[in-house]
Amino acid sequence: MRFVRRNLVPGELDYELVWLGVSLGSLGFAALWLAFGLPWPRCLFHDLTGLPCLTCGATRSAIAFFHGKFLMALKWNPLIFGTLCGLSVFNVYALAALVFHAPRLRIHRFTIIEKLCLRAAVVTLLLANWIYLLINWRAY
Repeated sequence: MRFVRRNLVPGELDYELVWLGVSLGSLGFAALWLAFGLPWPRCLFHDLTGLPCLTCGATRSAIAFFHGKFLMALKWNPLIFGTLCGLSVFNVYALAALVFHAPRLRIHRFTIIEKLCLRAAVVTLLLANWIYLLINWRAY
């Protein structure tokens, strides 16, 4: 795997613009949803089994995160907290790249071993998060 900083090629998809738009659009949609007092999303897995699913606590974690209650957000769902931290860093990078027309960071040449390691890491993180949620399931 190799990280490269380069300018966009004409016609190339601007991932920073796309994902910053998706991120800000999602945040705006969620804020409006909660501002209008619409019902919170229900988890079918939790309703049927009484146990937390892989993403249980995600909404509460996000609300705590955006209110600056980072320890509470971490306790609700560590994986979502880490994802929101990473997304915040990416959004700052994307905004700076767009405003200053800076070269973009790209990842090139994943080897098969690197792809397998990345997949294993994602599965391990998901399972570790679910184990954490199962251990603390009474909070849900």
